[in-house]
Amino acid sequence: MQLVLASNNKNKIQEIQQLLPENIQILSLEDIGCYEDIPETADTIEGNAILKANYVTQKYGYDCFADDTGLEVEALNGAPGVYSARYAGEQKNADDNMDKLLVALSEESNRKAQFKTVIALNINNQQHLFTGIAKGEITAARKGSKGFGYDPIFKPKGYHATFAELDMAEKAAISHRGIAINLLLKHLNSAL
Repeated sequence: MQLVLASNNKNKIQEIQQLLPENIQILSLEDIGCYEDIPETADTIEGNAILKANYVTQKYGYDCFADDTGLEVEALNGAPGVYSARYAGEQKNADDNMDKLLVALSEESNRKAQFKTVIALNINNQQHLFTGIAKGEITAARKGSKGFGYDPIFKPKGYHATFAELDMAEKAAISHRGIAINLLLKHLNSAL
């Protein structure tokens, strides 16, 4: 079975492909000839996942899934949230985003945060949503070199290491994306 993942983010594609059984092959946007940036103009994480999935299904005719992820920081009223990728500007630079967040929290004692992933699956003319949440806190400094995005400054609840210090299998077992993917897999397995 082939499913399009509405992304060209090679880190994300690799992470998700490792979580899927061998009988499900992920195609990237590039694989289907989609080179345009799909607009992410919704004001919610769910909304952006739906926009991306619908874009691929309507324009290219593929069954597909799209995810959107945001980091929600309690002391910042849920920011950066839906704007996580471009928190420090349209250049979407992870280092700039982490720098801005660490500055915003420099005087803050409440460092509670959560990663939220929503997957929108368009398959057999139906849409299904799956949500994964990983609770934790923002560290005072970066630690680790694995992962991507905010991983070096996010320490999941119950762990002494950041996401960037965990190997891919450890992270997948507890991460927001891993949880959402597991819900997606259960659905796909029951539907196949």
